Amino acid sequence: MTGFTNLLFVPANRPERFEKAANSGADLICIDLEDSVPPAEKSTARESVVEALTSLDLPKTAVRINGLKTEAGLTDLLALKAAPHLPALLFLPMVESATEVEIVHAVLGEQTAGLVPLIETVQGLRNGDQIAASPGVSAMMFGGGDLSAQLGTKLEWEPLLAARGAFILCCASAGVTAIDVPWIDLADDAGLKEECAKSKSLGFHAKAAIHPKQIAAIADAMRPSAAEIAEAKDAIAAFEAAGGRAISHNGHMLEAPVMQRYRHIVASA
Repeated sequence: MTGFTNLLFVPANRPERFEKAANSGADLICIDLEDSVPPAEKSTARESVVEALTSLDLPKTAVRINGLKTEAGLTDLLALKAAPHLPALLFLPMVESATEVEIVHAVLGEQTAGLVPLIETVQGLRNGDQIAASPGVSAMMFGGGDLSAQLGTKLEWEPLLAARGAFILCCASAGVTAIDVPWIDLADDAGLKEECAKSKSLGFHAKAAIHPKQIAAIADAMRPSAAEIAEAKDAIAAFEAAGGRAISHNGHMLEAPVMQRYRHIVASA
């Protein structure tokens, strides 16, 4: 799994914002060539991305291209193939089959560290296991905005809970990082905090942001707390002292599956 808990989207047609985004404190920035760029600006935005990749901190930079079923998406892919530098992660929108991921991997190979399919449709969710297990995939993102539109629901927790749960199972089966959809109400800080807590409890590892002011709240919620780390270390020490046998510790049963979670907490810290 990748080691970030938050990422900040920045429009590819606003290159003056790239450096500011990189200095926002986000674990990762994702320069977006898709939704945030109007059709008339796709070409110049693509050029700005290729140029920016020569100066940005690449391990902390991702790019979201347009969908592979569009001319813009195919042009994005070929432009990156020819570029002297590639981002650490490449986000692939509207993925509905493993074949789409396989095409990108065939074109780029090991040139990019990881591919991140966005699951944004019912069809994509139904094929989520195969997509997550495709070559080169290191994370997947839950695209709740487009999915809620297809379902005819609001972009809220309860209407999308079943879809989120199915998405998490796909990520877990392949052992890839699960990224949650951004919180879009910039005025509702309490709502952001609450949704981050729910996302973490469901099994998400990271959450996307659409504004720098959301980064701190997401990072605080998604990273293990000091109390969680202390509890995990204490449990691991007790379990190892017992020779790896199932034991009762502080009123809880410690056994192999429980210890796997504790070790993940320590590793995440």
